[in-house]
Amino acid sequence: MSDDSRPITLEHALYALALAAGLGFRLLHLGALPLSDLEADGALRALQLVRGEGPAIGANAAYVHLTAVLFYLFDATNFLARFWPALAGASLVLLPLAFRERLGKLPALLLACGLAIDPGLAALSRQAAGPMLAIAALLWAWAAWRHGRRALAGVLAGLALLSGPVAWFGLLVLLAGWGLAAGFLPAPPPDAPPARLRWPEVRTSLAWAAGTLLFVGTLFGLSLPGLGAVLDGLIASLRGWWTVSGTPVVHLLAALPAYAPLALVLGLVGLVRGLLRRDELTLRLGAWLLAGLLLALVYPGRQVADLAWMLAAQWALAALELGRHFDFAGSNPWEVAGAAVLSLALLTSTWFYLLSMVGLDLSVEFGRMRLFVLLGLMLMLAIALLLVAYGWSTAVARLGAVWGGGAMLFFLTIASLTGATGLREPRTVELWAPPPQVGQADLLLETVDEVSTLNEGMPGALPVTLAGVDTPALRWLLRDYAIEYVPALTPSLTPPLGITPETQLDLAAAYRGQDFAWYQVS
Repeated sequence: MSDDSRPITLEHALYALALAAGLGFRLLHLGALPLSDLEADGALRALQLVRGEGPAIGANAAYVHLTAVLFYLFDATNFLARFWPALAGASLVLLPLAFRERLGKLPALLLACGLAIDPGLAALSRQAAGPMLAIAALLWAWAAWRHGRRALAGVLAGLALLSGPVAWFGLLVLLAGWGLAAGFLPAPPPDAPPARLRWPEVRTSLAWAAGTLLFVGTLFGLSLPGLGAVLDGLIASLRGWWTVSGTPVVHLLAALPAYAPLALVLGLVGLVRGLLRRDELTLRLGAWLLAGLLLALVYPGRQVADLAWMLAAQWALAALELGRHFDFAGSNPWEVAGAAVLSLALLTSTWFYLLSMVGLDLSVEFGRMRLFVLLGLMLMLAIALLLVAYGWSTAVARLGAVWGGGAMLFFLTIASLTGATGLREPRTVELWAPPPQVGQADLLLETVDEVSTLNEGMPGALPVTLAGVDTPALRWLLRDYAIEYVPALTPSLTPPLGITPETQLDLAAAYRGQDFAWYQVS
């Protein structure tokens, strides 16, 4: 009997390692942070659906319905509220396998590693909302169509359209990138067969997409309001073109170097190199990158999360560039390692010295002296690499500079990753997180539980009155309590437990109070 099983190779093991890293950064302490208002809105809809309260599903029907299944089978927790986006984000690590023959074996593997550690994608994957579901579903639908899996492409496209307005923005980015690439690339030869869509294949995908919209959009007939999710998402996306979000353009421009400097530097170098060589793949990726960046900047309803649609192209360009620097043949590995360590040491010193100059007045003598020292460190690095090239070889100098600089940028990316995902202490406000962030939610819930236990013998038994404050995050936090909403606390009201803004305290009886910082905005 013949054994048709394929042996596990080193490449398979490296992909598995990249997937494990992607899952780890997305699932580790996933439920530790409290849900923001944006996250809690969808999670509450899913919980209300499980409780039979008939909520309005909104534009994120895929997230609400899939999360409702988890809440029905298990329990409503922060972890499960974020589970599907985290799983969808981790699946992107394996996406390069679908484009392996186009990218190349090594660049595809490097791209998988980049997608696993990208701070922006990891941060979106840890948010209980529809954007990551839309991104993953749409990119996987593209991959499925490219490999002739028409039915699967239709299902994934349907899931993307059920994931909110982000999917429509992503479609616009991909179409704009395709149009730009068509304008940049040379015309095909006259004898080349025209590329056409075959109606039977399109019909197959459309049929499966319609079935997905029907069954997932209504949760197999249990939630009919979800049928309007696609139209709601389209309207919300169009509304963003005349509704200003208030997110400054500088936030988007700062997010690129602040969170993924490795992808930015290597991607730009790879883009310039590919443009000079008129490489078709680089032109297509560059068009995708440019379309995603420009649309995110000009979109009035912009959010930093809109940059996520260009990150895969940015990492692909970086992977193609880094893949060029594995040519160690003919170079002494110890010489390369020495040049890399030297580059890393000087670049790290330069970076920390640059950080120490933030806010320094360069018009005074002390500031100018610090600037001259910084320029001296940069000059020292250039001279050191020139000496390496002269004494050993230009290949050793090049490899040492790339791997030393790449190591420093990698460490900076990992540092940004731990901050963006909330894994680093103390936690800080991040550009990729939807503002405002919830502050002392755990302390508030602990206090409410203690009061309920003292008065009724168990948590969740004491009714809670919300006066003058009603946010999705607060309702989600108190989801196990009976909640009453009133405009304000008045002397005629005597709730056993009330939560109100500090400025609205006006009670006849004396109450033992505790103050909490609810929102964290800076």
